[in-house]
Amino acid sequence: MRRRTGLALIAGSVLALAMRGSATAGPHGFRGAYRWRMDDPEFGGLSALNVFPGGTRFIAISDHGAWTEGRIHRDAAGIIKDVTAAPFRLLLGADGQPFKEARRDSEGVAVARDGTVYISFEGPQAARVLRYPRLDGPAENLTRHPDFPRMQENSSLEALAIGPDGTLYTLPERSGALDRPFPVYRYRAGTWDKPFTVPRRGNYLAVSADVGPDGRFYLLERDFRGLSGFASRLRRFALDGSGVSQEVTVMESAPGTHDNLEGLSVWRDAGGVLVATMVSDDNFRFFQTTELVEYALPD
Repeated sequence: MRRRTGLALIAGSVLALAMRGSATAGPHGFRGAYRWRMDDPEFGGLSALNVFPGGTRFIAISDHGAWTEGRIHRDAAGIIKDVTAAPFRLLLGADGQPFKEARRDSEGVAVARDGTVYISFEGPQAARVLRYPRLDGPAENLTRHPDFPRMQENSSLEALAIGPDGTLYTLPERSGALDRPFPVYRYRAGTWDKPFTVPRRGNYLAVSADVGPDGRFYLLERDFRGLSGFASRLRRFALDGSGVSQEVTVMESAPGTHDNLEGLSVWRDAGGVLVATMVSDDNFRFFQTTELVEYALPD
């Protein structure tokens, strides 16, 4: 989320920070929240996360077109005790140069089995998905669906996920109306289509997605409640070629429980437990925090 200014956001975030000191730990399944700090001018604005199998290695993407990779250090119970990461580096375009400001708003990440990284972007006329054979190298442009250039400037391709067969799924942050489902765009065999939708429930906006190791589609959503802060929700769906079904809400936090959760990665720990790791976008504001939040999910 970028350029969300105003007294409501400032006051709400400050109040939420104060409330979290005495807030409950979180909904059922809460494993912990780790406040991540890093001495790097590019640190912040984290909008996408991929945690690799095993739960220790990760990639994080910021909405300033920067990325890092690192390790999550855990105690014997699997709870995060520390995070170490390389200095942030700028993503490169197909020309091998960093993006100009209007085209650098990277929001979603998906990693294929062969290590290829895909990143989704939003911005004025900039909604697109790029392929990175190497994150430190130039991008390869994918074709764009005709809908992409017409999407809202700051509410387009926030969520990106990849299936086990390499199929990409992306959807915009906003659907256009509270009673309108989120359209899902699918990339396979070199082309995009729009085969199905995800139902919209209430005021929540789509901010991240993942296809878990269980083959199901996970959607992280956020609702800003003004002075009460951010509420987050995680829904899960069965996924097949015709769409999604069997909708279940596996986590919903009260306003102010967590900061602005925007990145999601679902994986299994050594004991076979499904874990959702989420990262918050601090919008590069001193009164917000960057935190890694984890929940154990029902199977």
